[in-house]
Amino acid sequence: MKIDNPSQLGALEAAKLIASGHLTSEVLVRSCLERIEARDREVGAWISLEADRAIAEAKIRDSESARSPLHGVPFGVKDIIDAEGYRTGMGSPIYDDSAPLLNDAACVALAKDAGMVALGKTVTTEFALRTAGKTRNPHRLTHSPGGSSSGSAAAVADFQVPLAIGTQTGGSVIRPASYCGVVGFKPTFGRIPRAGVKSVSESLDTVGVMARNVQDAAVFSAILEGTTVAEFSSSQERPRFAFARTPAWDSLSPAAQKVGRDVVEHARASGASVVEIDLPPIFRDALEAQSCIQTYEATRSLAFELRRRPDQVSKALKDYVSSGSAMKRSTYDEARNIQASCRAALWPLLNDFGALLTPAAPGEAPANPSDTGSPIANAIWTMTGAPVVGVPGLLGSTGLPVGIQVIGPSGRAAATLSHALWLSEVLGK
Repeated sequence: MKIDNPSQLGALEAAKLIASGHLTSEVLVRSCLERIEARDREVGAWISLEADRAIAEAKIRDSESARSPLHGVPFGVKDIIDAEGYRTGMGSPIYDDSAPLLNDAACVALAKDAGMVALGKTVTTEFALRTAGKTRNPHRLTHSPGGSSSGSAAAVADFQVPLAIGTQTGGSVIRPASYCGVVGFKPTFGRIPRAGVKSVSESLDTVGVMARNVQDAAVFSAILEGTTVAEFSSSQERPRFAFARTPAWDSLSPAAQKVGRDVVEHARASGASVVEIDLPPIFRDALEAQSCIQTYEATRSLAFELRRRPDQVSKALKDYVSSGSAMKRSTYDEARNIQASCRAALWPLLNDFGALLTPAAPGEAPANPSDTGSPIANAIWTMTGAPVVGVPGLLGSTGLPVGIQVIGPSGRAAATLSHALWLSEVLGK
């Protein structure tokens, strides 16, 4: 059985072919490497690759019995996450000369233990914040892939790897997934371990994943969490969604607002119940609170780089965190109180619904690769720690992707994924 272009297979699809003997991990990895070689000069999704290492790992996987549903499948690792044999560059010249590591971050170790193959390190913005790397949007190379998980989103979108790990502190998984037209999944805060991941904000940082379909994202995330995959399906008689014009609504582009309205119409036309709701009053302060928490904590998490290596830190980063140094502790504490209140309010708000729908990005990808976009559409949900699935399927006025977020309360990831799967099937028709 000859399989053309194995790199275009979905992750679970490829793993099933490997398990059945119709494909090998080595062939899949080589196909991904060939695609990277053909496209990397234009897309620039990777900061470091060890092709021989990946092929050698794939050969070992082919000699073993399957360890997991994704045995033999390659994945990319965002370059703020440690991986054995690679340096962790974090998008900064400070670490250009650092040595290859002897250890894996916990999430990478769990993926390898499941029989997966680490293909290489994907481009990140500087310390997963604002300053862009070399990556371009594979749909239109003159446009941004988003940030900060730019390389992870672009590599998956361009069929260079079926899965990749990202991180989100504001909107760094869901927004680039939207810009690049792939599925992004930000699990409930803390579900995937952060050991071995560069910290930006202890109260917000969340490890997430990029994939080309919801099922792949769910299984990959479960493996990184070190747990079994929760059972979920799209077979629902009449899924119940809420739709909200969040505090970010007026800051979204007309294209993003139209996508929000169009998704509601698609869902209703396909049999879903969609009720437009208002968020509780406490959410009016949520965007400012998230920004306060992130800035205050980033200023301190990056103390070594900002204070000991200031000449190697970008002006954009210095300007961004300058307000964090001057912020009063009482302002930060109040922001944390708002965070706790929003988290508490989300569960009863969604108790009667399977998930909440909102646009996944401010609009289409900016026509400037250095502009990673605003996290304004995502920041509230990162702050609440809620599970969020970014679902592609619709286009903006210039033909670039604009995704939709499917949001659930903490602890209901399976229901959130189920509703996202249903919606992705509706939008994919």
